[in-house]
Amino acid sequence: MAAAQYCTNIQYYIPFAQLSPCPLWCLTPRWTRALLYAVGMEIFELKCFGVRAGEGNVALVVLGDGGDAQARQAFAAEAAKPACAFVDAGDEEAGFTLDYFYPHTRSPLCLHATLAAGRVLLERQPGPLRVRTAMRGQLLTLSMRDGDVFISLSRQQAPSPALPEELPAQLLAQPGLQLASAPAVASVGSPKLLLEVADSATLAALQPDLPAIQAWGQQHGVSGCYAWCRRPDGAFEGRNFNHLDPALEDAATGVAAGALTVHLGHSLALYQGAHLGQPCKLETVLDGEQILIGGAAAFAPALQQP
Repeated sequence: MAAAQYCTNIQYYIPFAQLSPCPLWCLTPRWTRALLYAVGMEIFELKCFGVRAGEGNVALVVLGDGGDAQARQAFAAEAAKPACAFVDAGDEEAGFTLDYFYPHTRSPLCLHATLAAGRVLLERQPGPLRVRTAMRGQLLTLSMRDGDVFISLSRQQAPSPALPEELPAQLLAQPGLQLASAPAVASVGSPKLLLEVADSATLAALQPDLPAIQAWGQQHGVSGCYAWCRRPDGAFEGRNFNHLDPALEDAATGVAAGALTVHLGHSLALYQGAHLGQPCKLETVLDGEQILIGGAAAFAPALQQP
């Protein structure tokens, strides 16, 4: 299935060979119609960081589209998947460039979409494979370990905004909330405000003030907040708040796993997404200034036209 080429519709995939141009054109939405002009374009859907087969955070990987940022944003908005990674040619330092789009905005870095792109690219050539991010030129190294994809990257400079005592309770809409540790901002390419809560029950019950989080993040150059807790088994659990629509909450947030690793100063196993019906596990390894972030990345099955 990894080698098959598909044209995607928001409802299903249709193998190119099964349809003539006329019905394909009629069945596809606006962004797919425009992108069909790109000869040799390929679109893959993968589920990333899933604990079990068929689960995980969804990402689309697009090769050969030739679109500009405006066309790619329109594609991502209408596809309505958590993230899209567009793969472009690289340079002498990196084999490829990755350009990330959420339904609502372009992003400097999305690690679950990078995981998906890594699985597609490493199917075609052996790793390790160096890639570059489109917005900030950050270099990443992709590799496979025991069937999982790992991304190696370095810690990045993070903003240092004032974090007044009342801020976490305001952002999480929990008056009187007492954090388990001091809040912090850390980054491996997309800064996160890290807020440790008491336990899994507290984490699951959170109903944060999403507009306040977005406004504060835009003011201080921080990509939302990541609430997390320590589990009795020594692992960690978290939730990412970076979208105005609660339905767009991430099932797995690689940049948050990286930021938490930087903040705590050690490798970790991080669970996320179970309350969304997509339980995920993100593993990190801290090696000096480098952080490896990895997990499963599986191709979604191609659904046939009803």
